[in-house]
Amino acid sequence: MTAAFIRRLTLTNFRSYHAAQVTLDRAGPVVLTGANGAGKTNMIEAISLLAPGRGLRRATMDELAFTEGDGAWAVNAEIEGMLGLATLGTGIDPPIGEDGSTTRRCRIDREAVSSATAFADHLRVVWLTPSMDPLFNGPASERRRFLDRLVLAVDAQHASRVSALERSLRSRNRLLETPNSDPHWLDAIEHETAEVAVAVAAARAETVSRLSGALAAARDDSPAFPHAEIRLEGWLEQQLPLSSAIEVEDRYRALLRENRARDAAAGRTLEGPHRSDLAVTHASKGVPAANASTGEQKALLIRLVLAHARLIKEMTGYAPLLLLDEVIAHLDPARRIALYDALTALGAQVWMTGADPAAFGDIMDRAQVLLVQSGRVEPVAGPR
Repeated sequence: MTAAFIRRLTLTNFRSYHAAQVTLDRAGPVVLTGANGAGKTNMIEAISLLAPGRGLRRATMDELAFTEGDGAWAVNAEIEGMLGLATLGTGIDPPIGEDGSTTRRCRIDREAVSSATAFADHLRVVWLTPSMDPLFNGPASERRRFLDRLVLAVDAQHASRVSALERSLRSRNRLLETPNSDPHWLDAIEHETAEVAVAVAAARAETVSRLSGALAAARDDSPAFPHAEIRLEGWLEQQLPLSSAIEVEDRYRALLRENRARDAAAGRTLEGPHRSDLAVTHASKGVPAANASTGEQKALLIRLVLAHARLIKEMTGYAPLLLLDEVIAHLDPARRIALYDALTALGAQVWMTGADPAAFGDIMDRAQVLLVQSGRVEPVAGPR
């Protein structure tokens, strides 16, 4: 087996589902079809919570609860994963206390684990959703978030480093806002900031380098999707290839100290990996992805996601789960067929959503098809 996949998925009081269960017999395509608003995206969102982070919508925990329930919800999956058969579960208990506070719980084989980071030992999850379509024309922060999701799929500790960097930068900004702040406290905060900043930048740079190699290796595959080239842009990222991590940390600390007055006036730290950008180029045309057509941008994004999935398979020996939300509807027939062929070659369990069953006609003979209707899920066809 070279693909991690879900055998049984159970949702309890999750979003539009009071109770639902899906049973699958293998890896390969899974098609979720049904009317708009039936709950297709809700189901793949539940699967995305079996990866480190907050899922594909980045929702708060209370937003995930069934509206007619008590505020609790649960997602459980029996999987064939990288460590064999396992049961992964996550959810929250009913809110307690005056503030209605909740704590997310995660379990593996019914034993509590500290966070969803532990799920990465069993499976990796990659997704593509309509909200990512404006990626190349949107702010750099969205591309950083996209990149951090790519890093997280190969390095489950990356989220904790990013969070530590954000906390450290907030602490520095607060100190800079304080008149006559203690320089020794600033030195200490900047020492920590530089250390974690270099760790974040190095993890991003390594993933970009690996992904660049994967893109180059697959340059001639799936010609329906244009070849993409990627690079990291930022002061710190320019330093890493030239010096050791310790030397870069020292330079960044010196830069932070030098920029205290400027950063205080701006109300934020103006240099660092929190300001970096992921530059994507339509290589065949030699133009930035932002200048490509809407259709080309979608195709470039698919190219990136496919290359990332192949990279994960190469690094772990197992293809990740892929969650493709409403991707097919925006592709012409030739690109649909090309995508289906690429997914078949990958061998992953791929969950695809779409309102029009006809759009999946070229893959129906390879897919497990599920009809979603008002919080219910029913198999309607199997492989022929």
